[in-house]
Amino acid sequence: MKQAITIFLIFISYSYGQSQAQTDLYSETLSELMKVTGSEATYKTVVTQMIEMFKQQNNSSIPDKFWDELETELNADIINDLLKILTPIYQKHLSIKDLREVIAFYNSPTGKKFAQKTPIITQESMDAGQIWGAEIGAKIAMKLKDEGY
Repeated sequence: MKQAITIFLIFISYSYGQSQAQTDLYSETLSELMKVTGSEATYKTVVTQMIEMFKQQNNSSIPDKFWDELETELNADIINDLLKILTPIYQKHLSIKDLREVIAFYNSPTGKKFAQKTPIITQESMDAGQIWGAEIGAKIAMKLKDEGY
C-alpha cells in the first residue's frame, strides 16, 4: 500500500512539474507576443497615464521623485503581473502553436507595420466611432420624436 501511495505521489509531482513547465513556456511565449504586438508598450503607457492622473490629483503634497520611483517599480513588474492573469485566459483559446504563428506574423514586415500602426488606427477608429454613435443617437432621437414619444 505504501508503495502504491509513493508511486501515486511521484506521478502527481511529475505531472504538476510538467504542467508548470508547460505553463511557464506558454507564459514566455505570451510575453514574446506582447512585445512584438506592442501590447507591452501599451500597458506601460497605461501605467504612465495612471501615475500622471494620480500625480495631478495629489500634485502639491507628493514629490516627483516618489512618482518616478513608483512608475519604475510598477513597470518592472507589469508584464509578470499581467502574465499571471492573462496566461490562463489565452490558454483557453489559443495553443502555443497559435501564439507562435501570430508571433511569426508580427515579425514579418507587414506584421511590424500593423503593430506600429495599430495605436493610431485604434485612436482614429474610436474618434470615428464617437461620430457614428452620435449619428445613431440622433436617428434614434428623431425616430422617437416622429413616433410621438
